[in-house]
Amino acid sequence: MYAGRENVQNAKHAANLWGAQLSSNPASFDAAWKLARADYFLGGHAPESERRTFLENGIDTARKVIAMAPDRAEGHFWLAANMGALAESFGLRVGLKYRKPIKDELETVLRIDPAFMQGSADRALGRWYFKVPGLFGGSRKLAKEHLTASLKYSPNDTAAHFFLAEVLVDEGRKDEARTELQKVLDAPLRPDWAPEDRDFKDKAERLLKSLR
Repeated sequence: MYAGRENVQNAKHAANLWGAQLSSNPASFDAAWKLARADYFLGGHAPESERRTFLENGIDTARKVIAMAPDRAEGHFWLAANMGALAESFGLRVGLKYRKPIKDELETVLRIDPAFMQGSADRALGRWYFKVPGLFGGSRKLAKEHLTASLKYSPNDTAAHFFLAEVLVDEGRKDEARTELQKVLDAPLRPDWAPEDRDFKDKAERLLKSLR
């Protein structure tokens, strides 16, 4: 069901199944981290009125994952991802609330396994350094360093190339940004991440048009 998550109802069904499994077996590590992952996806794709609930549930579930296995990367990463989506989508106060915990969790993932999910912690930290104002620790330089580091693990990562393009646009380096956006458009669809790749290809096409 989750592999077919471009149909949001499939993603909801997968989340319900993992939620039921976790209710019957609260020690199920796989059900817990997969539920936190599904909640993150639904927090960006479900109807607007439902998104915050999914993300808050993802945070709660990821904390359970960490309690089960604090030395595994899954709980820390999906906790940061759900908090990050809340921070980006629901205003400055929410962003400030989760700013430090997001960074702490992603740095924990880097300590545990920097290659986790093809460098996803570096990619997310790059996003963090770009989105957070400089007064609170943001840095374009560190954003680019982390995004570039993530691409060592997954050179065709559409998200990393798109985020890097956004930093370059912000710096006024439009030609370099266009190069990164073209890499998004040219990247093959990855079997496990095709829905996300399609999302970023759509975003890249829109941003590229705006730069012409």
